[in-house]
Amino acid sequence: MHLKVDFWIDRTKRVDELLADSTDIARIVRDAFSNDSNMIDLAAYPDTLAGADIARLIQSISKPYGQELFYRDGGAVDVADYDRYTRNLNLDGLSDPINVRFGLVLRRADMRTWPTKDVVFKTQETFDLDRFQENGLFPADVVAVLHESADGQWYFVQSYNYAAWVLKDRIVIGERLQIVQYRDAGNFLIISGGKVTTNFNPKVEAISELQLDMGVRLPLLDPDHVARNIDGQNPRSSYPVLLPTRGEHGELKFHTALIARSQDVCVGFMPYTRRNILHQSFKFLGERYGWGHAYNARDCSGLVMEVYKTFGILLPRNSLQQRNSPIGNNVHFGGDDSAEAKLKILATCDVGDLLYSPGHVMLYLGNVDGEPYVIHSLYGAGWIEDDGTFQEGALNGVSVTPLTQIYVSPEETYFDQLSGIKQIR
Repeated sequence: MHLKVDFWIDRTKRVDELLADSTDIARIVRDAFSNDSNMIDLAAYPDTLAGADIARLIQSISKPYGQELFYRDGGAVDVADYDRYTRNLNLDGLSDPINVRFGLVLRRADMRTWPTKDVVFKTQETFDLDRFQENGLFPADVVAVLHESADGQWYFVQSYNYAAWVLKDRIVIGERLQIVQYRDAGNFLIISGGKVTTNFNPKVEAISELQLDMGVRLPLLDPDHVARNIDGQNPRSSYPVLLPTRGEHGELKFHTALIARSQDVCVGFMPYTRRNILHQSFKFLGERYGWGHAYNARDCSGLVMEVYKTFGILLPRNSLQQRNSPIGNNVHFGGDDSAEAKLKILATCDVGDLLYSPGHVMLYLGNVDGEPYVIHSLYGAGWIEDDGTFQEGALNGVSVTPLTQIYVSPEETYFDQLSGIKQIR
């Protein structure tokens, strides 16, 4: 019963109450960009940057891992490998100053620690966690393009909440004003499903059955002011949206794509209610865990980001950055806080509150018979069997769990490690 969203909806008071209106959410977003250094307002990003500043930013991301890493064949990442990766950073190619370019993402793209597709792990038992994977970008995301790799295959880009390397063929460069106006179009469609696709298009392959993940925002065209024939299909039963494409000479162009009205989408942002928080989070239930948005999926903080984007709320990328962000109303726990004190505060939590432990974030669902429950994307976990033995498991996906009974290790539960709570209002 805990795996059914209606179970939680039926238990939730004031389930359709508006938790914040559009004015409140606009304030929350403004405050986030004003007060959190991990949030970057690309509309106000500098036109030029010093080469040394870009080099420092690249080196803050592209640096040797703190412990030994291995390739899939078992070979260790050695000094020669890191030298090869470092040469491809092309730091000698940084002039001064650098003219910042701007681009739009064409299709889902990985953000990488280094400009390489090489996949590496801490151990052969943790092959799901590629330590060179940082984040994911979605179609129509805006980026500032800061540098190019020596092999000419990668851009180093800054998104609104992360900087890393992305394959060049995933991005089209354009004029900043045009890109910002595209991003901020007043009429827009929000992707409210976990994954949605555009209609098949036999004429423009780049936008045919293109995957769009939850939270993607696209300019919505007025059906009365578009052609009655969009690449061979009448648009009346679909939503006509604008998608970025690459022109014949590499230039930014926009093409009308159709998204069937049967797809899980919303005109404008979804109302920020408890019901919608529950519905949005449960749309990911069972999805495989995707470290840094790998595996065409998402990790714990990615899940939270995507759910909140459907309401128009933007968050930092990583769980520690989210926890430490001044966004929202925050409670922080220290080592001296007792279990009783934590439970007392948990008893006041509301649906959708974010619970943090080291390296992890969970979304609070409610309390059942004194036990707080959460939905989260997690990799490994464990529990105590009826005979008292510890059972190590690999949930490795988006799961609903009791907070005090799921173990990070044989010694500690996620509740034991609870370090903070964030309520966004």
